[in-house]
Amino acid sequence: MFVISIAALKRNARILRGAADDAGCRIVLALKGFACWKAFRHIRDELDGCCASGLWEAMLARDHFGKHIITYSPAYDEHDIGELCGFTDHLDFNSLGQWCRFRDDVMAHPRFTSGALQCGLRINPECSTGATPLYDPCVAGSRLGITAAQLEDADLAGISGLHFHTLCEQGADALETTLDAVGRKFGHLLRLPQITYLNMGGGHWITKPDYDRDRLVRLVKQAKAAYDVEVWLEPGEAAAVHTGVLRARVMDVFESSGHRLAILDVSATAHMPDVLEMPYRPQVHLVCAEGDPAGHGDAAAPQPAARLAGESYPQALAAGATPFTYRLGGPTCLAGDVIGDYAFPRALTPGDMLVFDDMAHYTMVKTTTFNGVKHPAIALQHEDGRLEVLREFTYTDFRDRLS
Repeated sequence: MFVISIAALKRNARILRGAADDAGCRIVLALKGFACWKAFRHIRDELDGCCASGLWEAMLARDHFGKHIITYSPAYDEHDIGELCGFTDHLDFNSLGQWCRFRDDVMAHPRFTSGALQCGLRINPECSTGATPLYDPCVAGSRLGITAAQLEDADLAGISGLHFHTLCEQGADALETTLDAVGRKFGHLLRLPQITYLNMGGGHWITKPDYDRDRLVRLVKQAKAAYDVEVWLEPGEAAAVHTGVLRARVMDVFESSGHRLAILDVSATAHMPDVLEMPYRPQVHLVCAEGDPAGHGDAAAPQPAARLAGESYPQALAAGATPFTYRLGGPTCLAGDVIGDYAFPRALTPGDMLVFDDMAHYTMVKTTTFNGVKHPAIALQHEDGRLEVLREFTYTDFRDRLS
């Protein structure tokens, strides 16, 4: 079961609101990171709207958030443009080719002529600050954004904003490096009278305890003063970080070639794909088995497992790790459906509950029913501790998805 804490969501939203107010900018929720719409009502008042990665996310924002909508996609088709012009507030384009293809239709729309719809271009400052190439939109040959060279002598009639998104789980220092590059390569465009907004994208870890929010405030204020623009931020992870867990059950425990293995009722590939893609290693807490008379664990005081990141299983044991070390895997037939090696304070037994931390963002939005594996239920934990189950998945959800 995915369990989302309303109290934690509210805490993050208040931090985001405070940072935006201090900086004098606008801040929206990135739906690609967190899109559990039944939780929107608990954070809507603190945020200025949503950013969407295409038509369907934009429709979700329209139907269930009800505030400002920023839409950006690597490409649109005619149907997307026709629908989006009717309700999105910002419509940002990924290439000059896309903008030129749809420019006449967009600029002829009544919402554009009235000023309700503004259009922007995503730029690529070609300034890599991250460590994971999969999440770096500034790598050579990136399909995301327009380079400074491509914008030379471009006709920007109808364009009101520039948009960059280069960060991923990073601090304000990376933003400062990026803004320096943006200023050198695109500063002359940002100073054009027609440019009224600068979207700094997402990836800002604003709600992390060690994030330098004072630095963020300074950088936003400097950009506003230098270019006379409205600044927008699009955090996704920062809105939902440390707000949710995934509860799993141990289904089987056995040994193979000197490795202790535990099969869970949740899957890395189906339910937490960032474990394989990022790669990301979540913290795990052990809770006792239901009706466990031996008192192996205490549900009220979960026991954290030690992560063995970067070490092979034999090396970890040789280094003196607890003998209760297990390779956690999912129930799919994919050989690589492995969450990782973890050391526990006691032996695992079938029925034990393992609680994976930080599973609300970039997890629930990516889940699948691959291999027919049962999809975890989704629940909200209210501030009084009450658990509200929002959705339980059944065989028909699996069956009907491909029919």
